[in-house]
Amino acid sequence: MKVLVATDKPFAPVAVKGIKEVLDKAGYEMVLLEKYGDKANFVKAAAQADAIIIRSDVVDEDVLAAAPQLKIVVRAGAGYDNVDLAAATKHGVCVMNTPGQNSNAVAELALGLMVYAVRNLYNGTSGTELKGKKLGIHAYGNVGRNVARIAKGFGMEVYAYDAYVPAEAMKQEGIIPVVSAEELYSTCNIVSLHIPATDETKNSINADLVGKMPKNGVLINTARKEVIDETSLLMLMESRPDIKYMTDVMPAADAKFASKFPDRYFATPKKMGAQTAEANINAGIAAARQIVDFLENGNERFRVNK
Repeated sequence: MKVLVATDKPFAPVAVKGIKEVLDKAGYEMVLLEKYGDKANFVKAAAQADAIIIRSDVVDEDVLAAAPQLKIVVRAGAGYDNVDLAAATKHGVCVMNTPGQNSNAVAELALGLMVYAVRNLYNGTSGTELKGKKLGIHAYGNVGRNVARIAKGFGMEVYAYDAYVPAEAMKQEGIIPVVSAEELYSTCNIVSLHIPATDETKNSINADLVGKMPKNGVLINTARKEVIDETSLLMLMESRPDIKYMTDVMPAADAKFASKFPDRYFATPKKMGAQTAEANINAGIAAARQIVDFLENGNERFRVNK
């Protein structure tokens, strides 16, 4: 079995070593393709692969059509919108992600952005504290749970909205559940976004929703830029000079946000949530283990396509 590790943005060397150890133990051959630049290099390398591990690399019809032996693609990370799921299904390829492996890294960044926001982007002026503030977690999954855990250490009062998580389960973890996104935003001083980009959620975070936040509200986005209605958020921030927006996913309208609201807006230069040595290692090794388990035992636990 040949497993292609195709990462234009490479794994840390220690992660590559861990991946190779897992694959060697299974008797599989690892083929490493890093910083490949031109997509054609990826397509060519995929031709002999039985399995592929990627990060933010795009797996589309071109890649899938060129890889007749391909059985599984694992995205080392939680998001998988860089994989054409319909095309993968058409080609009989299983697609998985590695949920939970980078959750703590993303959560820590979310809290860092919160501190940065309430301390006025460290501009030397007097800010406020997180202690005692009401934090709303929009989507209570792996990352949301880690955000809640850390936020409670700051002394925050944690609320959450997730239509797919029972209220009782949240209560058992010391979280205050709310029944709608509208209630979450109107209740909380800070809202941390953890929703995926789907047809249902794209552009769902808009001026009407964010505008329900109390005075000096802070919106934190470590999810996806597509969930933000950028046009309406720009309009809201013009009419609400108290609202701040901190994001780990640079908006298409970054230049407008930055020029209009230099003291109330910040975007990381590239998505950094999972960019820690620990998350890098965890996700890569988890991807290798899932490939072996799938090929040897048919385990499809983390499959994301039908």
